[in-house]
Amino acid sequence: MRWNRFTIKTKTEAEDMIICTLGELGIEGVEIQDRQPLTEEDKAQMFVDIMPEEPEDDGIAYLNFYLEEDADKEKILGDVREALRELSGFLDIGEGTIEESQTEDKDWINNWKEYFHQFYVDDILIVPSWEEVKAEDQDKMILHIDPGTAFGTGMHETTQLVIRQLKKYVKAGDEVLDVGTGSGILGIVALKLGAAHVLGTDLDPCAVSAVEENRESNHVPEKDFDLIIGNIIDDPAVQDRAGYEKYDIVAANILAEVLLPLTPEAVRHMKQGAYYITSGILDVKEDVITAAVKAAGLTLMEVTRQGEWVCVTARKD
Repeated sequence: MRWNRFTIKTKTEAEDMIICTLGELGIEGVEIQDRQPLTEEDKAQMFVDIMPEEPEDDGIAYLNFYLEEDADKEKILGDVREALRELSGFLDIGEGTIEESQTEDKDWINNWKEYFHQFYVDDILIVPSWEEVKAEDQDKMILHIDPGTAFGTGMHETTQLVIRQLKKYVKAGDEVLDVGTGSGILGIVALKLGAAHVLGTDLDPCAVSAVEENRESNHVPEKDFDLIIGNIIDDPAVQDRAGYEKYDIVAANILAEVLLPLTPEAVRHMKQGAYYITSGILDVKEDVITAAVKAAGLTLMEVTRQGEWVCVTARKD
């Protein structure tokens, strides 16, 4: 399907108000292009350990929205222009101009799938939901995963590192806490390895549908995998719902910067003898995380590596 793209040139301080206004007109999924520096929260949700150099903020923002080719373009644009005119009466929206262009005829949601095919992590076969399991693989441990467009596939080195540690440490009947669960891949692996129950936490509401779809694809009962949207690091409500001294395994495949405040909090939720399995750590940050683990009172068990990434496993004695 071919789409018409419309770009509003405005100022960064007017972004939120214009996006809300477009939403009131029924226009959703606005794409923002600006040079505003990323906040610490933004960085925490990106799978990048060393951020690239950012251009200097010039205060200009470009807001892209899309209309199907058969949409009533003239009426919608008329409504948008009128809304921008009204906003300009009490808010500096800059130029407020609208430029039109056309996207290529592509399936933007699904084209990425051509790069994701089934693969092994040791003896675990990870299969995307749109591929069939080969006859010769039917007796393998199989994980059906559809990351959607928001989460990882399991192909990243850090995910594979954690999966290998889960294979080593998960026991039948374990309670598992998966911080930053995303698509739910680590929690589902833990359940297939014999864990009794998984609680996932994530900041992104998109995790709700991702976990539900992947749980169903892998025939995991709803009662076995719960999910909380919120920040376990600093939200007492999330911490209380998770429960204390409850988990045999805490897994966290996040960023080194997030693991620093997470580690002492994770300890409060772990049973005696529980294991803390963490990754998302570039090798240059290894010493920082191992020091944080020891400072939290955990015993360092091992550090495993794949490429430039490391996984730190520790135990609460």
